[in-house]
Parts: sequence; structure tokens; C-alpha cells
Amino acid sequence: MKQRLLVMNGQKLVQDEKAPGKWETVNVEKAGALKPAIYNIYLSQQADKTAAHSGVILHADKESIYQQSGRDFVQHKRSDFDKVPEIGSAKTITYSAESGRAQVDTPAQTQSRGVKR
Repeated sequence: MKQRLLVMNGQKLVQDEKAPGKWETVNVEKAGALKPAIYNIYLSQQADKTAAHSGVILHADKESIYQQSGRDFVQHKRSDFDKVPEIGSAKTITYSAESGRAQVDTPAQTQSRGVKR
């Protein structure tokens, strides 16, 4: 089943594709800090537990947590998390080598547009 997020007017619509090109809204939530867009989370790849994944947390359901990393989408197993990260927040997710559990960190700021003194 294909699933996408449609974010507009401060709302996040979770939609399932019932027939080719026919989308049905199954859930409506507040968008929070998510930017307006169509997020095709059905294109997500399973998270590589040996790599770090940085990006915005888009959605969480009973089985998975979806994250946008660059232009791609990453799907993490919800059971690997102690606490679900805040939707709309930028996070870096890594996995512990010993336990395989997810570790969530706020990414470090790499560039600044401040005034140099």
C-alpha cells in the first residue's frame, strides 16, 4: 500500500492510494513545524543501522518512524526507539553497535549567517 503525507494550511493529511492516482485521506493531524509539501513516504528505504541519518522527522505510525534525509526518505522501526522524536524537528539518528537501539541527537549547526567580528 502506498502512503503519502500532504501538508498544507497547518494540517498534515495521511493518505493511502486506493487505486492508481486515487488517494484517500485516512487521518488528519496538526502539521506542527512541518513545511507545506507532498511527502511520498512510500518511497522510503529501510534505515541502514551502520550509518547516521540526519534530517526532519516527518511521521510516526504504529510500526515506523519516517525521516526526510536530503531528498530521500528513511524508514526506522519504531520498536528501536525509547521515545518517538518530535515530528517536524531536525534530528540525527544513529544506532548502538551493542544493542541496535536508536540514539537521537540534535544535529550540530554547521553554517551560520551571523556577523563576523
